[in-house]
Amino acid sequence: MSDGIGTDSMTTHWDHHDVDRRDLLKIAGVGAAALGAASLAGAPAFAQSQDDWDKVFPRSGKVDHWKVSFRNRYGITLAGDLYLPKDRGGRRLPALVVGGPFGAVKEQSSGLYAQTMAERGFVTVAFDGSYTGESGGEPRNLASPDINTEDFMAAVDFIGLRPEVDQERIGLIGICGWGGLALNAVAVDKRVKAVVASTMYDMTRLMSKGYNDSVTLAQRTKTLEQLSRQRWADAEKGMQAYGPPYNVLTGNEAQFLVDYHDYYMTPRGYHKRAVNSGNSWTQTTPLSFMNMPILTYIKEISPRPILFIHGEKAHSLYFAQTAYANAAEPKELMIIPGANHTDLYDKVDVIPFDKLQSFFEQHLT
Repeated sequence: MSDGIGTDSMTTHWDHHDVDRRDLLKIAGVGAAALGAASLAGAPAFAQSQDDWDKVFPRSGKVDHWKVSFRNRYGITLAGDLYLPKDRGGRRLPALVVGGPFGAVKEQSSGLYAQTMAERGFVTVAFDGSYTGESGGEPRNLASPDINTEDFMAAVDFIGLRPEVDQERIGLIGICGWGGLALNAVAVDKRVKAVVASTMYDMTRLMSKGYNDSVTLAQRTKTLEQLSRQRWADAEKGMQAYGPPYNVLTGNEAQFLVDYHDYYMTPRGYHKRAVNSGNSWTQTTPLSFMNMPILTYIKEISPRPILFIHGEKAHSLYFAQTAYANAAEPKELMIIPGANHTDLYDKVDVIPFDKLQSFFEQHLT
């Protein structure tokens, strides 16, 4: 089977440690034709109540929920879910922006994190990145380290202007591949006072070097040659090429791929708009990720604190360990005993929400 980025001949790029390039990009979330929604219209910031509940997690009676939209600096309209504590009164509250995982939508993990933290006293927004979910942008199901970093900052623009929010008390939560993007955003956006990276990936490291940095220069060069030529094929047809459906198991996959399938392709976490729920990214999505290390300036987050949360048994733990080692103080790495990568997507008895609450209460003062 071909992978979600190129032809069958390209799988040799990632053949190492029993993980081929197809599997690499599947677990990275770089995954049939897109199911994208049309671009949202309207003013830069818009909110409406919603009676229908389209999330994969139960609705809380402790929060108010609004569908919102706002534009990023590139003019793309982003769709979000705003959560507010019902008992907020007239106070200005601390706020959290939540994004991820990579290839997911706001109706999945980020929405669960956002709703739960709203129950604990924060105004929160979970959003779909540009070109995905209900957010705008064409072609559909495209990712960019630059534009997705901007998406985080645009969400800070939006939430900081809410009348319920104290704009000097804003934090970020990035999940999976959006954990690295959150760190990249906070390094440059000094409005953010604290950041959490949960079960994080560094997507630029993954796409440029493969799992455990196993890709050779020759393999990288071959893939870039083929992706570059795919641009001609796309330009000739006047449309982007997509790969096969993602997280569809064919047998003998590594356990972490089974874990992804168990979340994205079962009632536990399936959502029709999610790239990872049987859809795919454009084939050339990796190009900009392969040439842009997003954590170059991680030290410049200091003196603002970083909390890394990761599962002890997660295949991705090394991403957090490296980022933690490279970050400046104050920083903390919290390892959850026995947890794998996707346990931190939705298992409320595993995700350390008490720790998240105390971390932000301490640092959003």
